[in-house]
Amino acid sequence: MKRVLITGATGLIGQEIVNVCKQENIPVHYLTTSKHKLENQAYYKGFYWNPKTKEIDLNCFDGVDTIINLAGATISKRWTSDYKKVILSSRTETAQLLYDVIQKHKFPVQQIVSASAIGVYPDSQTNYYEESFEGVSDSFLGTVVQQWENAVNRFEQLGITVSKIRVGLVLSDKGGALPQIVKPVRYGVGAAFGTGEQWQSWIHIDDLAKLFFFLAENKLGGIYNGVAPNPVSNSELTKTVAKVLKKPLILPNIPKFAMKLVLGEMHILLFESQRVSSSKTESKGFDFEYHHLEPALEDLLA
Repeated sequence: MKRVLITGATGLIGQEIVNVCKQENIPVHYLTTSKHKLENQAYYKGFYWNPKTKEIDLNCFDGVDTIINLAGATISKRWTSDYKKVILSSRTETAQLLYDVIQKHKFPVQQIVSASAIGVYPDSQTNYYEESFEGVSDSFLGTVVQQWENAVNRFEQLGITVSKIRVGLVLSDKGGALPQIVKPVRYGVGAAFGTGEQWQSWIHIDDLAKLFFFLAENKLGGIYNGVAPNPVSNSELTKTVAKVLKKPLILPNIPKFAMKLVLGEMHILLFESQRVSSSKTESKGFDFEYHHLEPALEDLLA
């Protein structure tokens, strides 16, 4: 890997991948839709793009042999019918623009490593999902992931190695879900959701960033689950957060109907169950630093 082009580099996961690239002395080009986020450093250089108008600074591809694709609007906003279109288009239109430009200008990109999501797997208490599972959740997220991955798969037609990481619950102290989980526990009003039995397949953000780099560095194609080796129930997640923070849990579980009223369709993020395997990732030689939840939370919440 000579130089990497990252979409979504200024986001939560992207910033950590940039840090890994810097540690490994891999120069980073990044695409952003915000001109005020453009920087021009020796190993970190920004370029403007606007996927809606098909505008992109072609200089972003100079010397690039690998793309890490993280572009996509957050799913943590209320899913109105209009915002659902934004969630989907922000993933498929960005991939399409990259494809069209590489095809037209014959840029010598060798690999694309793209984010995806475990939301593609159907809600289940009993299944233990591996990458070979061919079913797709009938939820909105299932539809998004299917179309997202299909858009990325097209790069294979250009002779480019395609890697997809189906990301689980990302644990970070800088944003994402964890601060929202921690906040009520800190104030003594934390509680599990629903029965609390739904599986949460999580990953420490440091491991996730290293996994993106690992697949790129080793030119590994295919689908990989971006989850730690030991998923937990929602109840166990809540109890472990409370244990690490040394806070009591005294409230009953929060009923599903209540969160559906508050969040609408987005409530499935809290109540759907996906127990997802990391065996394939480990079989390729990737070594997780955080195998178990409690040490991961101690690192993030200390």
